[in-house]
Amino acid sequence: MGNINLNTTSVEVRDHRIGTIISYHGSASQLVEESRGKSVREPKRTFTQCSDCSQGCAETLTYMIRGAAVVIHSPLGCCNPAVQYVAGQAGTQVRNLPPQKVQAISTNISIKETVYGGVAKLRTAVLEAYKRFSPSAIFVQSSCAAGIIGDDIESVADELEPELNIPIIPIYCEGFKSKTWASGFDAVFHGVLRKIVKEPKTKDKDLVNVFNFQGCDAFTPFFEKLGLKPNLVVPLSTVEMLARMSEAVCSTHICETLGTYVSEALEKKYGVVQVKAPSPYGIDWTDQWVRALCEATGRKEAGEKLIAAEHERIKEPLKKLREKLSGKKAYIFAGHSYAHNLANIARDLGMEVIGVTTLHHDQITDSDSEELNTLDKLVKSGGDIKNFSVCNRQPYIMVKLLKKIKPDVLLTRHNNIAVVGTKVGIASIRATDANVIALYDGVINLGNRILEGLSSQKFYDNVAAHVKLPYTQWWLQNEDPFLFETR
Repeated sequence: MGNINLNTTSVEVRDHRIGTIISYHGSASQLVEESRGKSVREPKRTFTQCSDCSQGCAETLTYMIRGAAVVIHSPLGCCNPAVQYVAGQAGTQVRNLPPQKVQAISTNISIKETVYGGVAKLRTAVLEAYKRFSPSAIFVQSSCAAGIIGDDIESVADELEPELNIPIIPIYCEGFKSKTWASGFDAVFHGVLRKIVKEPKTKDKDLVNVFNFQGCDAFTPFFEKLGLKPNLVVPLSTVEMLARMSEAVCSTHICETLGTYVSEALEKKYGVVQVKAPSPYGIDWTDQWVRALCEATGRKEAGEKLIAAEHERIKEPLKKLREKLSGKKAYIFAGHSYAHNLANIARDLGMEVIGVTTLHHDQITDSDSEELNTLDKLVKSGGDIKNFSVCNRQPYIMVKLLKKIKPDVLLTRHNNIAVVGTKVGIASIRATDANVIALYDGVINLGNRILEGLSSQKFYDNVAAHVKLPYTQWWLQNEDPFLFETR
């Protein structure tokens, strides 16, 4: 299966597997060309203001698997269930699902365990999680501390799994292994593929795996028009839903960062076809995605009829949005492929995308498919983007970029990025729920959000006038946002 090997206990991190980088500045077209041979010359950042951890991305997925429990083998500071609890509650409400609790326990590794080992404490925590929650599966997350001292979490899982008679899934998401926190997604999927997904008893020709985050369900009503049903995984899904991923006819996702590793593995091992098209963001990409989906499910004629009907349905509201937003300048700052998705929608709305920053950049995907190379497609469909950079969420760089380029609107997914835009007086739109802006209605939804943001420009001006940024005049007056990056 190429770089995918489910016989190993842990997945090879993105840095090595697909050449992921976290620093770059140049043009989009240049990055596309250099990425073809995984030959991007990544600048070295000599100053870092903040970062994130792959364990956090693993938590994003595992904490919200319904009926499962999570044992975090780490110091207490690496355990953060409160934030995911709030997100999970919001997700269940919007999908009309019963409320759920985050069922998590930390082993609270101390100095004693770092010297003498924490396997005994881990075993106790797993048994306590089983007793307390009666889960249908237990995920055991490693951490930097556990990885450094070399605790064998696999042996604990192998020992207790027959006794408890449920899957116990080691997740190797130690933050020090990868500079790219998205490696945590791959770690979870690798564990799910190894320990939960079962050989298919039958194939369901109407079932489609949709890899996404928590949020509204935009896919079920859309799929019903094609006689299909989505298996929405991983957040808010049950362990049973994960186990039957091998029974689906095909897999798709809301972004390549999240879904290509698991989709490629399912295709190679179980014959679940991966929908090789950009994710459905923007009119043209949604058209391509519908056609690829219908090709995989044997619904070509129905797909063409649906495309025509959807174009007609949104024609008037789309026309009005384009009239109001034409010529407005947008800057995109979001995760790798999600930033490409936002940029494509902005262009569909008639806006000028004057800059894009992605939180990381995957030089290839696990399938190495040109159809999934969304940056290449973005350049080919709408032209080059001269101000293109990769930055793992460094506020000191963001401030300089936004002040220098002066967009009318900042489009992002993360709250802490939107806050930076607001502080410098730019209308900042959080497209938090990736499902709200997906498909044809998603273009209209995001367009209306942008109009609302632009109508509140006085608010952003007032914030900027009263905020004191924590940077010296030397830095604010220096013209080069990338002064601390050297090739």
